[in-house]
Amino acid sequence: MNRPTYLHPDKIHQFITQALQEDVGDGDHSTLGSIPHNCMGQAQLLVKESGIIAGLELAEMIFKQFDASLQVELLLKDGDPVKSGDIGLRVKGKAASILTTERLVLNCMQRMSGIATKTHLLTQLILHTKARLMDTRKTTPNFRLMEKWAVWIGGGINHRFALYDMVMLKDNHIDFAGGIKNAIHNTKRYLAEKNLKLKIEVETRSLQEVEEVLRIGGIDYIMLDNMDYETMRKAVQLVNGKYPLEASGGITEENLKDVAECGVDFISVGALTHQVKSLDISLKAY
Repeated sequence: MNRPTYLHPDKIHQFITQALQEDVGDGDHSTLGSIPHNCMGQAQLLVKESGIIAGLELAEMIFKQFDASLQVELLLKDGDPVKSGDIGLRVKGKAASILTTERLVLNCMQRMSGIATKTHLLTQLILHTKARLMDTRKTTPNFRLMEKWAVWIGGGINHRFALYDMVMLKDNHIDFAGGIKNAIHNTKRYLAEKNLKLKIEVETRSLQEVEEVLRIGGIDYIMLDNMDYETMRKAVQLVNGKYPLEASGGITEENLKDVAECGVDFISVGALTHQVKSLDISLKAY
């Protein structure tokens, strides 16, 4: 599977630069004060519970960006299932460089692996349907790049990355615009004026709103927001494949399978990124 386009090396480099500045500042004085400059060492990434590993590629980038002389050996690849006792990577070189980058590597990998693990678990529940699991913009500020990367590693698909790469007309847009018709027509006029070629998704809260969107047309996706199973099934029949349908709102591990079996194309789950337990991983000298 091709990597998502948002994973541009420059964006990853920028994230690492900002994260190191946040954590290191004018220096890791604990390490600088206690470890001789020429001290060499090696450490390994130890997995301490079962799940899906994510962030190994990022970890190598962090080590190398901080100190290009560090030697990193990846023993697993992102997306691999892991269990307690598995070794994800080994790194050797200047002990001070390993110590200074340790926490950033672990913070990223623990959270990314937790997200990938949850995504993989939920994806398995709906494999018998056509529905695909999708993330949302409910992400940690300044960490969205990594969280969406983790969803992709776990087998999910990414919704729009941010406000600029797709139009989503939600309930507040529709209400402030004075209705669905105004919201769609205003948006299409704006996109034409700005020469922007963006997909348009419209949130609907009832079958009547679904019917209105179908009458107006000119959009790309319809979201079914907080609808019960019966209403979703009727919406699927009503749309009859004209537009892809996304189910959203109140989706949990317990009801995910039932929602998928209603016949929708996508199911967005904000909890993939905002209600996830990090995977227990550590970096240990050896």
